[in-house]
Amino acid sequence: MASVNKVIIVGNLGADPETRYLPSGDAVTSIRVATTDRYKDKQTGEMRESTEWHSISFFAKLAEIAGQYLRKGSQVYVEGSLRTRKYTDKNGVEKYATDIRADSMQMLGSRQGMGGPSEDGGGGAGGGYSRPAAAPRQAAPAPRPPAPAPAPAARQSSGFDDMDDDIPF
Repeated sequence: MASVNKVIIVGNLGADPETRYLPSGDAVTSIRVATTDRYKDKQTGEMRESTEWHSISFFAKLAEIAGQYLRKGSQVYVEGSLRTRKYTDKNGVEKYATDIRADSMQMLGSRQGMGGPSEDGGGGAGGGYSRPAAAPRQAAPAPRPPAPAPAPAARQSSGFDDMDDDIPF
């Protein structure tokens, strides 16, 4: 059976993005995003909040875009997958961390403070970006002219005329 590893996060950055470069020259940008759940405490009836912090990594061109346009406080929509890594801390203890590897990102909120071009320069908030596919994209073919309308007929058949009216679902 097939499996799915997909995460969707909508939240706010807790700090400015950190961009570094691999020996290959590819960019890697890391961010921390806060998501907050609001709920009513059953015992007291008070509204409570629970904040969760998520570590997200962007790679290649998507990393460069995230590093350039995102800032502390920016609201962002990210789609990606979970990755668990094992590491040894400074005391020699083995630990595990689960991060999100971003596949696409959508900047939300206002353009102010996004660190990118001004409103008339484009590229600000509301832009959606995805990690490029493995194969290079080719130019889309020119749009086709609309197909001519079919000639009028006495009765056009949908192909379902002989089916019962009882639909099994």
